[in-house]
Amino acid sequence: MPRLPPQLVVIGTSLGGMRALQTVLGGLRYDFPSAVAVVQHRGVDATPSQLAPLLQLHCALPLAEAEDKLPLVGGRVYLAPSDYHLLVDQGRFALSVDERVLHARPSIDVLFESAADAYRERVLAVLLTGASADGAQGARRVKKQGGTVVAQDPATAEAPTMPKAAIAAGVVDSVLPLDEIAPFLNLTAQGVR
Repeated sequence: MPRLPPQLVVIGTSLGGMRALQTVLGGLRYDFPSAVAVVQHRGVDATPSQLAPLLQLHCALPLAEAEDKLPLVGGRVYLAPSDYHLLVDQGRFALSVDERVLHARPSIDVLFESAADAYRERVLAVLLTGASADGAQGARRVKKQGGTVVAQDPATAEAPTMPKAAIAAGVVDSVLPLDEIAPFLNLTAQGVR
């Protein structure tokens, strides 16, 4: 039986993530149908984040920081705000200031685990470049719930630890060079893969 296209794509990254996100988000088609939620590890600052406007320059889809209780809408990209965990529950986002996970808030594991529980086989998780193992545990949950996991080829990652950790966990469906991830997502979202 063919797989249904994902309702939600979740992406996690840290060190080297800005360039990786520019490549992946910049490669998504203007009519990409799934909602996309992104965790990028970053420092805590008191000023409003400049990440969203910088990434919007490279992305054809509307892109903004997620807000608590905001409904997920297909064809939009949502970023986890600095110093908040981002979760999904019943088609809405939730923000949390719970303890850091692997020294990170927002945590990729927290997003991936909540997405897996909410969307089960209709979630697709992507782990990009990063210098920690955050995301590997969440990728396990995505796989256990029937979702799909993609990891950036560590050879194309500025910091290979994050994708390597997911690959070592044995839960990755596809390992792709950075420039092949967006084309894969476009095809998958159209139900081609």
